[in-house]
Amino acid sequence: MFSIAVVEPNKVEIVEIPKPIPGDYDAVVKTEVSFLCNATDRKLIEGHFPGVETYPLLLGHESVGIVESVGKKVISFKPGDRTVGGLLLEPTDPKYASGWGGFSEYILVRDHQAMVNDGVADAEHGWSDLSQIQRVVPKDISAETAALMCTWREVYAGFSDFHLKPGDDIVVFGSGPVGLSFIKFAKNLELGYVASVDILPEKRRKAIEMGADEAFAPDDEKLKNLTQVRGKPLDAVIDAVGKEGIINAALPLIKMAGSVCVYGVIDTPSITVHKHLGPYNFNLFVHQWPTRVQEAAAQEPLCEWIRQGKLNTQNFISAEFPIQKIHEAIETAMTGLAIKTLLRY
Repeated sequence: MFSIAVVEPNKVEIVEIPKPIPGDYDAVVKTEVSFLCNATDRKLIEGHFPGVETYPLLLGHESVGIVESVGKKVISFKPGDRTVGGLLLEPTDPKYASGWGGFSEYILVRDHQAMVNDGVADAEHGWSDLSQIQRVVPKDISAETAALMCTWREVYAGFSDFHLKPGDDIVVFGSGPVGLSFIKFAKNLELGYVASVDILPEKRRKAIEMGADEAFAPDDEKLKNLTQVRGKPLDAVIDAVGKEGIINAALPLIKMAGSVCVYGVIDTPSITVHKHLGPYNFNLFVHQWPTRVQEAAAQEPLCEWIRQGKLNTQNFISAEFPIQKIHEAIETAMTGLAIKTLLRY
């Protein structure tokens, strides 16, 4: 079968590898569609994702497909089911490490519930927290929408981790897929004032389309004086990029005991927080890895939003490519203008 490999930093190839061999708790899934992740996949391709040093590696973690076969102890999946979150964590070809491996013709999902029932949901038996989010997608949810769940479920869960609640006033730095999801979800969850900050005017316009009350360039004087202009500080600022500079730019904007909420992997080993810029008391939440239980639970309310028309897949897809044109897809995603880039198998 084919897969997408980063053979060395900044060099991506389509490679042939053996089809995965399922275990008793695994289902083999034929991939339908995937999305490039603007943050994680870029860092893996460029060679600076924290903790990942082994190349070549198989890329991808936002994939959806149809179950082809199941192991003898599987209870949660059956042939014909559409599933989200399939991966290749242990490639059958030892030449390759796993960069999650979801951009493969065939991938695996592991049955979390069956392993729990049998008392083997532990690392010794091949279980990982990722198994919790490998789930069947309802039949009325399209493959493209299901693949966006990989982003949407984690963002939805972030509202709990960041303790955001209805009526809160927030500003979101970054209008990529994560930032735009925070904006859209904030309005759906009835937060109060929601503004966006992005360097690109195209992204600022997109944020307004998603429901942002205002959108600013990072050097906009109104943003710097937003507390004075609005007559009150913000409850929280969300850094949807993961940068030290954004954290420090957020501090003057938040209220006493307000929050700076960092979403995403910070690609430096340490950061410096200029605490004197903020209120005497403040919270710093750093969400670099999903809270899997909350992420899994997010699927049902997101499906309801989709059915109610409160969440539209097409608002997030900027471009589409067949998987054989992976290089063109990566170039498009790297421009900074693309929201989500779809790969079709």
